Amino acid sequence: MKPMELHRFEIRLSGTGGQGIITLGRILGSGLALGHGYNVTQTQSYGPEARGGASRSDLVISSQAISYPKTESVDLLVALSQEACYAYYRYIKPGGVLLVDTGLVRQTPSNVFLGLPFTDLTMKKIKVPQAMNVVVLGALTWLLPFAEQKIMKQALRDSMPPKILDTNLKAFQLGYSEAKKRFDPHEAWGKKENEDEADERIVL
Repeated sequence: MKPMELHRFEIRLSGTGGQGIITLGRILGSGLALGHGYNVTQTQSYGPEARGGASRSDLVISSQAISYPKTESVDLLVALSQEACYAYYRYIKPGGVLLVDTGLVRQTPSNVFLGLPFTDLTMKKIKVPQAMNVVVLGALTWLLPFAEQKIMKQALRDSMPPKILDTNLKAFQLGYSEAKKRFDPHEAWGKKENEDEADERIVL
């Protein structure tokens, strides 16, 4: 299947140290580049502490050569902490989507957002807190119209040591299934399909 044509799509993954933000960005970027054939740049930023400090991973994805590798205005902001949501919300472009961990982000700058309790789901269903970022990866695979489940699963297999692969595949499927139940990608990205229609992002 030929990948969807993308002019330039920007994603910011954000949260705190210890949530696996950088690993999430690396696996997502690898799957989109090596598996789907897109041009991808990935930049990252750490806070002053390995755990508890700010953590951010930015991706730029395009079918064409990427002239500027850093994000400028994001199509998708993933905020896995309250601080990250407040700090980066202003970088979302008109028609862009905000995805939050509803267990950790209790207040959003807008009431228009997508949310799943990623941390709570991971603790309840997977019982391995370190797998939370892979639950997010599964949800993103469902939400992003240009990401294919089979290819992203292979990127996960290529990135994980065998001893933790089964757990992470379960985490991926959990995120994918929960997002499939809650989100309609056509509504989430409705404005991209018809610029004349009102933004149809989902409120949860």
